[in-house]
Amino acid sequence: MARFKRLQVLNTMTETKIVPLFYNADAELVKQVVKACYIGGARVFEFTNRGDFAHEVFAEVNKWCALECPEMIMGVGSVVDSATAALYIQLGANFIVSPSLNPEMAKVCNRRKIAWLPGCGTLSEINLAEELGCEIVKIFPGKEVGGPAFVKAITAPCPWTNIMPSGGVAPTKESIESWINAGATCVGLGSQLTPKDVIAKGDFSFIENKVKEAMAIISDL
Repeated sequence: MARFKRLQVLNTMTETKIVPLFYNADAELVKQVVKACYIGGARVFEFTNRGDFAHEVFAEVNKWCALECPEMIMGVGSVVDSATAALYIQLGANFIVSPSLNPEMAKVCNRRKIAWLPGCGTLSEINLAEELGCEIVKIFPGKEVGGPAFVKAITAPCPWTNIMPSGGVAPTKESIESWINAGATCVGLGSQLTPKDVIAKGDFSFIENKVKEAMAIISDL
């Protein structure tokens, strides 16, 4: 069962404005990344559903997180069907993120009052997601869909729409400011927050510092 209510999840995303996302088959390594993000100030983390037995990795990390990073809201991304969403909800996922829009997933998540962030690439998809009860929509891939200009174009006629871009967001002042100033509610930070060479070296202080820098950038906006 989710440790955090849906409103807590959505409000925390809105307040902190950054959502680190990461996957690795090594649960111990994932724990180190989560811990670095937590120390850096992040309070929402998206574990990416990739690879065989990814759900087992998440289960272990989520149990650990409840004890070691109690304020961290753990969710799961790259979920494309309702069965997988149900599996992760059973393992305690507090939110589900998808790269696409699947109405059947809305039913599963809404039934358990779990925040659902579907991937959208058009205003029609965004409108449908909102009709299905979505509070924050994901635009993916953010850069290819249209970047900050796309967010600005959507929120102008639909100021009630909350958007989280993912893909093409960097943990830099220029990138974060461009997305947030365009109207994004929060941003997903992926490979540029956790570069392969950094992970290979186990340089978790790099991740911690990048999250701190991102939080400082946001606080100055």
